Amino acid sequence: MQSHFSTLDWMVFASYFVVLFLTSFLFSQSRIETSRDYFTGNNSMPIWAVAISVVATSQSAATFLGGPESSYGHDLTYLGFYGSAFLAILFVAKVLVPRFYAINAITVYDYLGTRYGEHAKRYAGIMFLLGRLLASGARLYIGALAISMILFSDILPQHVGIAILILIVGALAYTYFGGVKSVILSDVIQAVTYVGAGIAVLVYLYYSMNIDFGTMISTLAEENKLRVVDFSFNKGFTFWELLTGWLLLNIAAYGLDQDMTQRVLSCKNPKEGARSLIYSIIFTVPVVLLFLLIGLLLYLYYLHPELSGFTGACVEQKFAGEKITIFMTYILNEMPEGLRGLVTVGAIAAALSSTNSVLSAMASVAVEDIYRPWLAKPHHDEAHFLRVGRWMVLLFALLLSIMAMVSFYWQRYADIPLLEFALGVMIFAYASLLGVYGAAIFTNRGSEKSVLWALIGGFVTVLILQPYIISTKLAFSTIMISGTLVSFLIMMTQKEVGEA
Repeated sequence: MQSHFSTLDWMVFASYFVVLFLTSFLFSQSRIETSRDYFTGNNSMPIWAVAISVVATSQSAATFLGGPESSYGHDLTYLGFYGSAFLAILFVAKVLVPRFYAINAITVYDYLGTRYGEHAKRYAGIMFLLGRLLASGARLYIGALAISMILFSDILPQHVGIAILILIVGALAYTYFGGVKSVILSDVIQAVTYVGAGIAVLVYLYYSMNIDFGTMISTLAEENKLRVVDFSFNKGFTFWELLTGWLLLNIAAYGLDQDMTQRVLSCKNPKEGARSLIYSIIFTVPVVLLFLLIGLLLYLYYLHPELSGFTGACVEQKFAGEKITIFMTYILNEMPEGLRGLVTVGAIAAALSSTNSVLSAMASVAVEDIYRPWLAKPHHDEAHFLRVGRWMVLLFALLLSIMAMVSFYWQRYADIPLLEFALGVMIFAYASLLGVYGAAIFTNRGSEKSVLWALIGGFVTVLILQPYIISTKLAFSTIMISGTLVSFLIMMTQKEVGEA
């Protein structure tokens, strides 16, 4: 196993950070006077930039490393997730986006404030912040863990801490001064970086094996690795799950999660916002396919040495006793100098694109949905809220860093695997929010009080159905639908107060 970066790797690494800080300086030069400017870019962002930013936000270091793992261990059915996402985006673009723009929303939870009152908006904002803190803190930890393995060849706490610091400082460089406009423009750079790294790996891996294309395809087809649609009733990305639970999750992710939807609200009008979402899913599919193809090539490389010419020992997907993905195994053991530095930069870019977006999203919810209507006094001007917004970015950077380090220790010493819970923790908020918004949009039922109880009811339902509570692992769709239904039914118990 290689133990250190080469000089060429460090040159690639340093060059990336020079570009990062130069662009962060350039992107932060635009004049920002209000919190609306800071959190929505004054509704002036171009469609193409927003679409690429949504792509970058939806990807992360977990996707960067997890995509190859999915196709290596299974097949191409993960692509179906984005077919489900396309259907969800059509719904969000047609039903939700016009409603958000109609009330000039800064956050998606403004809609509940208009529909039911300020307390309803605050409840939804708190639910989002709690879920995002845990999920994004764990996601930051995953990215830092990968970077520590590559940079330092270990996962000692101090080195994981340094990796977390690298990611947080990089994210703050864009988010603190320039707000969402800087975040969106930086996401374009991060997307180009990690996609470029993926293409470089794919090309290198393909030509290093010296297998003719026909043999490659026939071998993968014979072993059922090219299947795209699974009509079985197994758990996972089956056709039926994609049309039920995963569809609901995607509606919530693209339409009810401020982390994703904040970009859409930065467009000039609802038509452009809707189009940016549709373009984003069109851009996402080839990116995901790229990393799935890397996984298929790694399958041939390691498990068909008679074809690839691989002469090493049987691959062991572990590092310092921790299970790691096949892509990380390849990076640590087989990747040449220069390319290893590029892939490290790609992993950092994938992690940064999700970290800077969540800082901006959490700050916007904290200021606009909680602080402004609840704590602020009437005489405070916009300069005050802009200052608070930047302080909130710093606060959430600190909290996410702490959560990432907590994940490091909790994963090792708790009986419950933290990452498995934390990566899916937004399901708890998503199911609740889906029920609340379903009632708000399609019925004349609900009130401020019922919003609170619906959010709690959906959360508790999802919690009760977890395998560490009932000792049985239920299908994802069953959990998602159950939580959404309970939340919706609680909303139905109250008559409408106010008008939409």
